[in-house]
Amino acid sequence: MSENFYEILGVKKSASQDEIKKAYRKLARKWHPDINPGNKEAEQKFKEISRAYECLGKEKKRTLYDEFGEEGLQAGFDEEKARQYRQWSAFQQGARAGGGKEFGRYQSYEDIFGDLFDFRTGKGGYRATAPSGGRDIEHDMTIDIISALKGFETDLTMEKIKACPGCKGSGTDPNSPITKCEMCGGSGRLNVAEGPLQFTKPCPKCRGHGETGRTCSQCRGSGQVLGTERIRVTIPRGVKDGSKVRVAGKGEPNFDGGQPGDLYLIIHIRPHPLLSREGDNLYMEVPVTIREAMAGGTITIPTIEGQVNVKIPPQSQSGQTLKLKGKGAINLKTKQRGDLMVKLVVKVPKTDDREILKAVEKMDTLYQVDLRKEIKL
Repeated sequence: MSENFYEILGVKKSASQDEIKKAYRKLARKWHPDINPGNKEAEQKFKEISRAYECLGKEKKRTLYDEFGEEGLQAGFDEEKARQYRQWSAFQQGARAGGGKEFGRYQSYEDIFGDLFDFRTGKGGYRATAPSGGRDIEHDMTIDIISALKGFETDLTMEKIKACPGCKGSGTDPNSPITKCEMCGGSGRLNVAEGPLQFTKPCPKCRGHGETGRTCSQCRGSGQVLGTERIRVTIPRGVKDGSKVRVAGKGEPNFDGGQPGDLYLIIHIRPHPLLSREGDNLYMEVPVTIREAMAGGTITIPTIEGQVNVKIPPQSQSGQTLKLKGKGAINLKTKQRGDLMVKLVVKVPKTDDREILKAVEKMDTLYQVDLRKEIKL
């Protein structure tokens, strides 16, 4: 492990999520590029801090990091899926060897519905339903708020189940002799119930093909292997925390002729030291001087579309909020823009200059009421 994320944030490994969040915000304010323009060291430190918080700020990622190090944070890494895949592969191998392991009376969830809709009548063969689609999969994706507001394209490298390249998903060695399946007599189906309608399910030995051969050595007969795939994805403008972005056809493949499932990216937004989002509105705190607050003036602030000029009304108060209409986040459904709410924070300079302090003392005479009159417990 090249870096220790806990050390980067300056917290102990036993730190709570709140302690990690506070440490990140403190460091982010100090090293953010907007506060340190042109400072390459600050820019690099901010990237390291953000990367550390992206991991430790999410309990699931933190658990993976504590157990597997940075390897557990790689795109598509899913220790549970890999574990399940090994179990499933062993189950398939046992079924092919005649072990007869089943989920109750059935080999899979699809078999339960297959018994209801795939059936034999009289002496005719079986009527099969149309092939179902592959399974949809989900993948967590953490991005910064600026990228979420602007949208972007990127490549993901994911670990996912795919058809075995050795047998093309059949589970059978293509170089072995093919014979009629002894278990189903070549029909590819087995009876489940007797009666006027003979409900059936796919033969577990030949997987519904009616023919068998030597088990593929690469996938051990499952027809599937774990592999990696590079996927180009587009994140639309305006996604927010919890949004689901659909990537059609990039889920798990279907091995019965149906369409592959879809990939759903679950979006998580990293906290920003200056900008936050509520609904479609964006919120930002902007410091102003005493003169700007009292006399008014024009200041320049950053937005997601570039710098804009904001007019400060005379006699503005600290905490007063100005609305920049149409400068917020875009709504994915309506395509309408929210507003940017700018909260003014009056900053008092630090000085021991007697003339300045004397002028401030004179300024106190301008208050017509006791400012703390209404403060009561």
